[in-house]
Order: sequence, then C-alpha cells, then structure tokens
Amino acid sequence: MKIGIIICHRYHNCAGGKCFRSAKMREGAFSIYSPDEELEIVGYTTCGGCPGGNVEYAPAEMIKNGAAAIHLATGLIVGYPPCPRIKAFQSFIEERYKVPVVIGTHPIPEKYYLTHSALGTWKGKEWADLIAPTLSDEKTRLAYD
Repeated sequence: MKIGIIICHRYHNCAGGKCFRSAKMREGAFSIYSPDEELEIVGYTTCGGCPGGNVEYAPAEMIKNGAAAIHLATGLIVGYPPCPRIKAFQSFIEERYKVPVVIGTHPIPEKYYLTHSALGTWKGKEWADLIAPTLSDEKTRLAYD
C-alpha cells in the first residue's frame, strides 16, 4: 500500500518522525493497515499554508508515485486552532482525485489531548469522528509526547 501524507504548514519544518514511526508500528490512523501489508510513504508535503493551496496539486504527484490513499496528518487536528478546512480538504481530494483520504497519522500526543480536552476544542460528534483514528490509549499517547 502506497500513501501520501499532507501536513499542516505550521509544522513545515517537521521531519515526520512521529508519522513515520506510527506507520511502521501501525499505530494511530495507520492501524487500518495490516502489519503483513507493506506500507510505503510516496509523498510528504505541507498543505501550503492557509487556505491550503497545495492541497489542490500535491495529491496528483503522490498518485503519480502510486499513492492509493492520502493521510491528512495529525497536526491538522492537534494544532491550535485545529485546521478549520480539514473536512473540505478531505472532500476535495476524494472528489478530485478519487482516492480515500484518512484523517490523521500518528496517535495524538497526550499533551495535546489534555489541552484540547480542557479547552473543549473537540466537543461534538464531528470532532469525535475526526479524532477517533488517532486517539489511542493513554500509554500510546504518552509515547508520542
């Protein structure tokens, strides 16, 4: 399985360590892939900054490299504020490029979980659905702090 990852531009200097580790360990949103299935990341880039202009073009290159799915990185949901365009990005990519878009990559780090829980950022069913693939348990969240 080949995938592409789009991260929030706020984290444009991110080396991807948590995303790559969680892909290897099949944690967070990567838990949907079988450990027996080879997983290859064929593209890694930012959204291009608000309002996300790179989302219009980056998936095409990832797909040319064989991507069968695109992941919108966990940073888009744990940054403050979380990306208000994440659902629009998902809808656009799925419609334009006909590939599934998975919300999240690595498990949510505990420090972000505690902060957003205290602030009430992720209240409501829509947020519950968005963070579900990356929520994990406390032990795993602590391992990603």
